[in-house]
Amino acid sequence: MLSTTARECPAFLLNRAKALPQVVTAVVNPVNLLTLGSAKQAFDEGLIDPVLVGDIHQMRELAEQLDWDLHGIRLMAAADEAESAAISCALAGKGEASALMKGHLHTDTLLRAVLKRDAGLRTPSRLSHVFHMTLPGSDKALSITDAVINVQPSIIDKVHIARNAIQLMHALGYESPRMAILSGTEEVSSSMPSSQDAAELTKLAAIGAISGARIEGPLGFDNAISAEAAKIKGIAGQVCGNADILLVPNLESGNFLFKQMVYFMSATAAGLVLGAKVPIILTSRADPLEARLASCALSSIFIDYCAQTPERALAV
Repeated sequence: MLSTTARECPAFLLNRAKALPQVVTAVVNPVNLLTLGSAKQAFDEGLIDPVLVGDIHQMRELAEQLDWDLHGIRLMAAADEAESAAISCALAGKGEASALMKGHLHTDTLLRAVLKRDAGLRTPSRLSHVFHMTLPGSDKALSITDAVINVQPSIIDKVHIARNAIQLMHALGYESPRMAILSGTEEVSSSMPSSQDAAELTKLAAIGAISGARIEGPLGFDNAISAEAAKIKGIAGQVCGNADILLVPNLESGNFLFKQMVYFMSATAAGLVLGAKVPIILTSRADPLEARLASCALSSIFIDYCAQTPERALAV
């Protein structure tokens, strides 16, 4: 049942990012082969100008194994993952790094450092994660949010989650992305809170509290991605069968969904945390190099968009 098709870093994403300037990226605690190797690959592809923050002796030893000459690469010493996160966030807060890239450390450790007031990275927005999902040989993308950070988001949380995802899609060239607010039913039901949330979010979008996208919900997963399923059920709308963004009810549902695509369909899951002053390239230990590289490409495109449209970046 598991897919054996090789995963790909989507060429359309990589080629667009490679045409942009390298992004100074603080790589947080890259003290194992996987995380340092990911930084090397992104550097070799011309995506990032890395600042490696961690145990310098350990990073140099690993670089030798990777045949990576660190001459000209900025190295900063940190005793452990907490210090590495603090130093990296301080660099970003001072404008010395335009992105953060998670290395070998717990996600909670990194996000705690991001949210500390003295780091200078907080904005009015709540942090949320967006997966940009692509299939081998296809230039069609589907975004899933939030499957990583917000466990059981409130209505207000979901407003922030929606805004962050919409901004990313704008950066990718979607002028008015189609967002489906998912639930287990298309009818509003008191026994299914996610359907009530979806209806409320749709109303908020109608009065302009969430802008820049076509938003419909509640929608079942089938109706969001299949026009035929929506037609059979008599569900009409601009989003049905054509969703660009799936806003999931909670972390578990999104987590299951993106992993099904990865393991059953060989999808590449490029992921970013948005809502801070810089994007955070957040990868899992199980992520292949293709997903890590695609995440760096996504970060580069987003940063370029924010630089070109600073008024939108400040509004997040």
